[in-house]
Amino acid sequence: MKYYAIIVAGGSGNRMQSSVPKQFLLLDGKPILMHTIAAFNTCETKPQILLVLNIDQHKYWEELCLTYNFTIPHLVIKGGTQRFHSVKNGLKAIKGKGIVAVHDAVRPLISADLITKAYHKAEETGNCIVGIPPTDSVRKLLVDGSSAAISRDDLMLIQTPQTFEIDLLKKAYQTPYRNEFTDDASVAEYSGVKINMIAGERENIKITHPEDLEIASILIRQLNKSQKI
Repeated sequence: MKYYAIIVAGGSGNRMQSSVPKQFLLLDGKPILMHTIAAFNTCETKPQILLVLNIDQHKYWEELCLTYNFTIPHLVIKGGTQRFHSVKNGLKAIKGKGIVAVHDAVRPLISADLITKAYHKAEETGNCIVGIPPTDSVRKLLVDGSSAAISRDDLMLIQTPQTFEIDLLKKAYQTPYRNEFTDDASVAEYSGVKINMIAGERENIKITHPEDLEIASILIRQLNKSQKI
């Protein structure tokens, strides 16, 4: 079985209040994106890694790789207007059958163990997404401006990687783009696919706001400390 990973790196940095796209911000001394790619490179399936990046950032990424002596093999693909189009571009670059995982570039703390589990689950069932239950109470906003309580036991917070048989995901991405397509699972589900889920990881946070980077810095220090023990 052949395995692939599409790393989607389309962030602009606006919500990070930074002129530098968030995937290039430093975490533990090197760009976030390098941590993310390294996680996939260390998992036992050893996937071929495809990085989907805005064309205007390709040269900058090349310079970063030289600066930080980053040599993990990966193919850089031109990004699209929306995440949907970026993933579609990544899928077009894959020839043949296999299993593909799509992952946010700014989730650098994903464990190799969870990546491997997601690949194997998708190999068994055709697809696999990861998620964690919410710990806060949740409410639904109503059209009249009021709100109504929803049982958090019925909800999951969805993370990446989202992993699929390649042919299945390619077929799903033949559908024209819709605003409600927020991730790969929503695209596949729209085409009639039943989505399977396994438990994600609390540490697998998405770095979107400045405080997220601070939290990630604490988590990675703890991880490095535990690995030295």
